Amino acid sequence: MKKKFPDLEPKPSFSNIENEILDSWKKNNIFQKSLDKNNDSEYVFYDGPPFANGLPHYGHLLTGFVKDIIPRFQTMLGNKVDRRFGWDCHGLPAEMESEKEIGVSGRAEIIKFGVENFNNHCKQSVMKYTQEWEKSVYRQARWVDFENDYKTMDISYMESVIWAFKELWKKGLIYEKDRVMPYSWKAETPISNFETRLDDSYRERTDPAVTVKVKISDYDIESSILIWTTTPWTLPSNLAIAVNKDLDYLLLNKEGENLIIGEFAYDKYMEELDGFNIRKKIKGTEIIGLNYEPIFPYFKNEKNAFKILSGDFVNTEEGTGIVHMAPGFGEDDQIVCEENGISSICPVDSKGRFTSEVKDYEGILVFDSNKEIIKKLKTDNVLLKHENYKHNYPHSWRTDEPLIYRTLNSWYVEVSKFKDKMVENNKNINWIPDHIKDGSFGNWLEGARDWSISRNRFWGTPIPVWKSSDPKYPRVDVYGSIDEIENDFGVRPKNLHRPFIDELSRPNPDDPTGKSKMVRVEEVFDCWFESGSMPFAQVHYPFENKEWFESHFPADFIVEYIAQTRGWFYTLMVLSTALFDRPPFLNAIGHGVVVDENGSKLSKRLNNYPAPDEVWNNFGADALRWFLVSSPILRGQNLVMDRDGSGIDASLRQVIVPLWNSVYFFTLYCNIEDYSPNLINDSDLPIDRYILSKVHMASNDVKQCLSNYDITSACNIISEFIDTLNNWYIRRSRNRFWDKATNKNAKDAYDTLYTVLNILLKFSAPLIPLVSEKLYMNLNNGDSVHLQDWPELDEFILDEELISNMDKVRKIVSSALSIRKKNKIRVRQPLNLLKINIDKNEWIENYIE
Repeated sequence: MKKKFPDLEPKPSFSNIENEILDSWKKNNIFQKSLDKNNDSEYVFYDGPPFANGLPHYGHLLTGFVKDIIPRFQTMLGNKVDRRFGWDCHGLPAEMESEKEIGVSGRAEIIKFGVENFNNHCKQSVMKYTQEWEKSVYRQARWVDFENDYKTMDISYMESVIWAFKELWKKGLIYEKDRVMPYSWKAETPISNFETRLDDSYRERTDPAVTVKVKISDYDIESSILIWTTTPWTLPSNLAIAVNKDLDYLLLNKEGENLIIGEFAYDKYMEELDGFNIRKKIKGTEIIGLNYEPIFPYFKNEKNAFKILSGDFVNTEEGTGIVHMAPGFGEDDQIVCEENGISSICPVDSKGRFTSEVKDYEGILVFDSNKEIIKKLKTDNVLLKHENYKHNYPHSWRTDEPLIYRTLNSWYVEVSKFKDKMVENNKNINWIPDHIKDGSFGNWLEGARDWSISRNRFWGTPIPVWKSSDPKYPRVDVYGSIDEIENDFGVRPKNLHRPFIDELSRPNPDDPTGKSKMVRVEEVFDCWFESGSMPFAQVHYPFENKEWFESHFPADFIVEYIAQTRGWFYTLMVLSTALFDRPPFLNAIGHGVVVDENGSKLSKRLNNYPAPDEVWNNFGADALRWFLVSSPILRGQNLVMDRDGSGIDASLRQVIVPLWNSVYFFTLYCNIEDYSPNLINDSDLPIDRYILSKVHMASNDVKQCLSNYDITSACNIISEFIDTLNNWYIRRSRNRFWDKATNKNAKDAYDTLYTVLNILLKFSAPLIPLVSEKLYMNLNNGDSVHLQDWPELDEFILDEELISNMDKVRKIVSSALSIRKKNKIRVRQPLNLLKINIDKNEWIENYIE
């Protein structure tokens, strides 16, 4: 005889069960069916594009689980949620990987190898791990659309990117300028100011700190001023000195030698200044405007240079209160020097080596020159102090090498013009955790600076600017579409990448001699500009899907690692505000980091975490999902994962196994009795009404939490309910299931538990998708829980008084069990007396047998 419900294993292999469900989804096209069932209402989710030239790690898995949970939930609410996957293809990650594989290093070697050959290799290399990504996403039970994926290297995507640049140009938000900016000498390209604020960019480093005596040439008293720097290599390029007009300085004297130092710094130099007496106190204003002798002779003829200037940025936090300024290597230095008519000089090449302008150190990497420069200062008898200085210093997050700051030409988005609008748009975003809004993201927006968007590289969307080859006949053309390029050059490009786009030139219309040509600038876009263009570029806006995009923007939801407040979250906000004056998304989760027991990031080298395949096989994807999303990591905190995965195992034992056991218990006895249960709305017994009320309340609460993007609280509610179901309802009702199903008491128990399990499996489905699916299919003739709607309270009236009273009873029982345990009294041993201290006891009589 056929059983009412298929048998369940009492001790299942969850890994095998999950693979069975994954196969079933694929075979029965369940993902597509879930998309097709809702067409009236749409929910917009942006899936941030990862690089496919590296394997997915736990950070990707965590983000991926959240990217799956919210769309599953919204689908159950009746919304259609497209989940189009995307790939970040351009930029330094791809180029650095290709350089390693080809065996070249630096721009010169790439050009020698051939830009076309290099970019062709990048194109192949960047998609190296797509199959591994697809397998990983599939195994974690995440539903995405790979068939209609977008790639930032697609010509349609790239055309939308150049359209965005042209729009910003028309709005007066683009400019080109020589400015000091973070620079990767290893990659030979500038870095955005916000990239230096990304995770791990600042690292502890020890540099030489020197205090140098600089002779003032026109002070009343022959004196030297003491400057302090942690970058001795910038001293050959010194053109000015800054003091703060409001600070107090000391004029010191010893045997005819006079030195000037900030009053606050005097005590720090007691050893070096032994024997010096304070001659007098002076204000910064007294020495501003004085001239001094160059420290090095290389630029001694620079106009307006070698003066003591006023600088508000000079403070008392470190140093001597007197700042050496090399405007070619310091942002504040450059601003103050420009205001005083001093030009920026940059005698350092693209590889971070000195040029012939500084002949004594020509060809030497700037960091390597420190030793020789310090030796020269000693020889000249101007070195007062040399020490090792440990500090946090910005490194390239792509090459791991320390950055330098240098002057170079770049294209900028003038973010400072509209940062107030970004601050306003941020007010319309619901952030989880909420402190991000006015904290890390809000503060970052308020201090937003102009964004360098050009890179001196090869593999990327080209900056669509053509300039005259002859400065006598200046002209700048900016293109925002392939049609515009075709109209001017007579050729329709089929590939916008270098070198093909570089080959397009035409006569300069503004040159009456007809000799000069319009030639494209060499730079490509910062890949962050491309990923920030994702909302519109993925649909080739405005060239296609114009109406669709405008009615589906901004996104309802987005999730990424919290450091993306300086990355993707930020670039989305910049471009969305500049182009559309709207926030790019309405709800955002910024999650924390998974670390090991020592607080270190997970690392292949350290082997300090279980490999994902290990987790799939030992615990299953649902257990990992629960372990990650039920933790405080979704509230921006870090999560500890041990090498053995004990936390994942705990999730399995405490939540998933009890869920399984509740359905196993039900189907076991229902099959024995051959009983066909019914879905019900009410019952006569208080304990049945209690669990029915409780499951509806839990369903409603989980819905509320997920609607507010509070996944962690939703997990807590589910976990608590599963505990209530197993350790209270089933345990209290066990004798009823052992009775014959012809008995009304038993029927009510079966019907109640059947109803509760059906509701529970629906609201647990987004969070435990594979096991919930297996159990729901078991109870419902193979129907998928992911094609069901969210359970509603329609015909059920919550008995809130009953819930309150029964919860009190449970609390009393729990307290009594604790007392038994403390006094080593077995649970089966009857008590002579149990005193309960409550104000009113009428209600409790209904719950005492």
